[in-house]
Amino acid sequence: MNTQSRSDSYAAAGVDITAGYKAVELMKKHIAKTLTSGVCSDVGGFGGLFELDLTGITRPVLVSGTDGVGTKLKIAFLMDKHDTVGIDCVAMCVNDIICCGAKPLFFLDYIACGKNVPERIADIVKGVCEGCVQSDAALIGGETAEMPGFYPVDEYDLAGYCTGVVDKAKIIDNKSMKEGDIIIALPSSGVHSNGFSLVRKVLDVENSDIKTPLERLGGKSIGEALLTPTRIYVKPVLALLEQVKVKGISHITGGGFYENIPRSIPDGLGAKVNKASVKVLPIFDLIAEKGGISERDMFNTFNMGVGMSIVVAPEEAEKALEILKANGEEAYVIGEIIKSEEKITIC
Repeated sequence: MNTQSRSDSYAAAGVDITAGYKAVELMKKHIAKTLTSGVCSDVGGFGGLFELDLTGITRPVLVSGTDGVGTKLKIAFLMDKHDTVGIDCVAMCVNDIICCGAKPLFFLDYIACGKNVPERIADIVKGVCEGCVQSDAALIGGETAEMPGFYPVDEYDLAGYCTGVVDKAKIIDNKSMKEGDIIIALPSSGVHSNGFSLVRKVLDVENSDIKTPLERLGGKSIGEALLTPTRIYVKPVLALLEQVKVKGISHITGGGFYENIPRSIPDGLGAKVNKASVKVLPIFDLIAEKGGISERDMFNTFNMGVGMSIVVAPEEAEKALEILKANGEEAYVIGEIIKSEEKITIC
């Protein structure tokens, strides 16, 4: 740790340089768990170095994604629990690029805070590292910005960026999708990291008891249920891609079914989703009830228990389900592709 760099004047303005050094020292043990064979640099440099292994890849295409955790962070502040939101940050990025068929390679995070509390920053990065481990991505860099007067001392923002690679011939597009193809759902773990502005308003989290366990939430409190980390689908999807021709993947984030499922469907076709097949999680029933939110708005805002949808040919549906279940996903069929000018029909 650097013991020479310190500034009393900067500290008087609210920025503690030495706290940043301590945070880095605390997070190193977590970062070490994410390191893969491609990593060529250590923590603390000006850039993260990664050697690309192109074994078995004829025409490599790099795929990038970036996202943040959003106002879900407000729940972390209220619960004073900071070691899971990093998983959300990674998930929002890697789940996006896997929709192209890309294998995540490395990740970078950005934390902006009102006051650098080293232990809290290390907790945040611990979650980021767990997300990286779940997706086989290396955390090769990041930035912690202490910004007094911009953020309250007990608050922060968190965003991330990932890069992956896919062979050009294996990029998932929707060119082969056709009528009769099957739509498979991968269950979500909860609200994931979208729609929290509505969630916070409806449940009035700042002024309500969100720490008492509720039977309808399986013994979890509202706060615990809302903080459940976003599920990362990288490993099961990559396993599926090795054995099955996948025609389309949608990561169901903000905008729910109505916005995200159509993104992987070509013109002239639509998704027909069997509403009765969707395994809606209890937290969504609670949100709809408390807010008086219409069913359509729920499906147009939240994942409703489906974090990702995958389209395959009907003759490969059973095989796809078996592979996904063998890799820890309780996947199930929710619909089919039909000829339609409407991109999605939920009935």
